[in-house]
Amino acid sequence: MAIDENRLREYSQSHGIPLDGKMLSSFREYGEILKEWNEKTNLTAIVDDEGILVKHFVDSLLLLEALELPREARIVDVGTGAGFPGIPLKIARPDIELVLMDSLNKRLLFLEDLCKRLNISAEKVHGRAEDLGRKESYRETFDLATARAVTDMRELSEFCLPMVKKGGFFAALKGFDIEEELGQAGRAIKVLGGRITEVKKFSLPDGGKRSIVLVKKISQTPTKYPRPFAKIVKSPLI
Repeated sequence: MAIDENRLREYSQSHGIPLDGKMLSSFREYGEILKEWNEKTNLTAIVDDEGILVKHFVDSLLLLEALELPREARIVDVGTGAGFPGIPLKIARPDIELVLMDSLNKRLLFLEDLCKRLNISAEKVHGRAEDLGRKESYRETFDLATARAVTDMRELSEFCLPMVKKGGFFAALKGFDIEEELGQAGRAIKVLGGRITEVKKFSLPDGGKRSIVLVKKISQTPTKYPRPFAKIVKSPLI
């Protein structure tokens, strides 16, 4: 079995995201490589073809509907895991400059193999966002920082916003009911130099729901952020 390329084309087209034959072939191969690796390394609990198509590929591609990315945008995928949403974005938009960050080396080994087999150019970085966000090569250098995570928006903003340059965006792929969490994260986002500009709501083909929170970087992040991980968790910005 393999993912249904025609259905992927149909789903993506319905969101205004055209995929050509080469892109669809890359997604099909991505699914196969993911399943192959997942037999020996736990990368995802979603291993059926329909789940991979909808919950990983379509879900990631929704970001291209939510936000218009400039040509050759520099993008960092924080805590990328098995490459979501970064690799689907790169397949659909080969012009972007992609950096994949993760704290677990086993995931980066998978991504190294995946990118080689799909002929995808992307920088793979082993480390934690709160450490890398203080390095000159990553701090405030990205047009977009994105993360698909269950982490609270307060902590996620401190991981991601320091990497975004002024005028760029932080896009968080979150669950549907996000309003209470955003209310609690408002001060943190402001302190870190961001402003929530929009929350876009989507329905997935399987009936699942998704929010994409768009935070624009309107001023530089104070130099003391991001703080060490233990402090971020113990003393969230509230």
